[in-house]
Amino acid sequence: MEPAIKRLLQKIQSSESGLSVSEIQAANPDTSRRTTQRYLAHLVKGGEIVAEGKGPSRRYKAASAQSERLITGSVFVASGDEFPKAIPLSADSKDILKYIEQPLEARSPVGYQNDFLSSYEPNKTRYLSESLCRQLHKIGQTADAGQPAGTYSRAILNRLLIDLSWASSHLEGNTYSRLDTRELIEHGKAAAGKAALETQMILNHKSAIELLVDNIESTEFNRFTIMNLHSALAENLLQNPSDEGRVRLHAVDISRSVYRPLSTPQQIDSELDILLKKANQVKDPFEQSFFIMVHLPYLQPFADINKRTSRLAANLPLFRANLCPLTFLDVPEQAYSRATLGVYEMTRVELLRDLYVWAYERSSQEYLAIRQELAEPDPLRLAWRELIKKTIREVVLNPKIESIQIIEQAVVSQVSENEQKAVTALIVEELRRLHEGVLARYGLRPSDYQKWRTAGE
Repeated sequence: MEPAIKRLLQKIQSSESGLSVSEIQAANPDTSRRTTQRYLAHLVKGGEIVAEGKGPSRRYKAASAQSERLITGSVFVASGDEFPKAIPLSADSKDILKYIEQPLEARSPVGYQNDFLSSYEPNKTRYLSESLCRQLHKIGQTADAGQPAGTYSRAILNRLLIDLSWASSHLEGNTYSRLDTRELIEHGKAAAGKAALETQMILNHKSAIELLVDNIESTEFNRFTIMNLHSALAENLLQNPSDEGRVRLHAVDISRSVYRPLSTPQQIDSELDILLKKANQVKDPFEQSFFIMVHLPYLQPFADINKRTSRLAANLPLFRANLCPLTFLDVPEQAYSRATLGVYEMTRVELLRDLYVWAYERSSQEYLAIRQELAEPDPLRLAWRELIKKTIREVVLNPKIESIQIIEQAVVSQVSENEQKAVTALIVEELRRLHEGVLARYGLRPSDYQKWRTAGE
């Protein structure tokens, strides 16, 4: 969201009775009336504000706080909300909470602190103690330890797509239920009465998770990974599409926070390079995961969707080590917001650390339980998964060529004779079950799918 629109949104949110166009113009004389009306129309369309009345008496009021979080991803601490007592906190975390829960005007404005990142020495500095990491390893250990990277995440992929997409979106104010999310991901069915923005957010999470899991062997913390992860999460959600997967070129504000991130692109670029280099050097997967969850949002390298990017990126080391994922199931939004504020405004990680440990314990319990219910993956399907994906993509993108011709040509050229019949059957079955909810897995778009279906009718 552009800074000018964010400032307008904040001004409207701060007015209990709402504002008219004339009142907004009086407060912003340098902005033309036509531009102001365009900004207002954008905010109304996105659900951040509502318009009441007609003509000169029309006033613009803030929608629910939930809508604000959904669009901007901003930190929001509602007055009167207590930090969940079920989450155990250290004395240091309670100290952070005491400061963060003060009114905005009582907290001191603060900018980006370079030494927060520069003072971190990989494998010497520790946000998570060695004993805590041992505890987390014990909690998240799976039967696939020692197997090729990504074996476990691929085995639980269907469930992972639903849980992580839903929980991470929920932290941004998305109102999809877990059941709604399952229907959307498994059957391509959008929930009735939900904004297109919410549906897009869920589908973007699904694509981003698949991107990580599909490329787990070669993926590391570098610009290619982070930019493409952000691009997948940001698709069709940013006002300026050119901001997708690109370091921001303008200043951003953190709503309801006194923290002011870096605004110079060259500085952001430099800090991002340092951040990624240090992340890659961290050996313990949990320390690496938590490091990314701390520093990526703190830097705010993107115009928006920084926290979502960090939550998915935090799973990369866990996927590689075949550990249980961190899905953020049951994590209260206001607890996550406060913990993030502690990093932003105090460069202190204790509150986020306590939340991370609590969330990981819950996530691991869930996944170790469901793993017992999952059938073992078909070894043939696992061995030829890349061929299956590539062949299905070729079939759909070439609707004028007979499907079986493409399939047989691919199988004969790459599969041993004794497995050709079985692999052909697998591809045909995958093709039969193809629907809009799984297209991203094959690098396809709905328009590709529709052209292929139309050609076959």
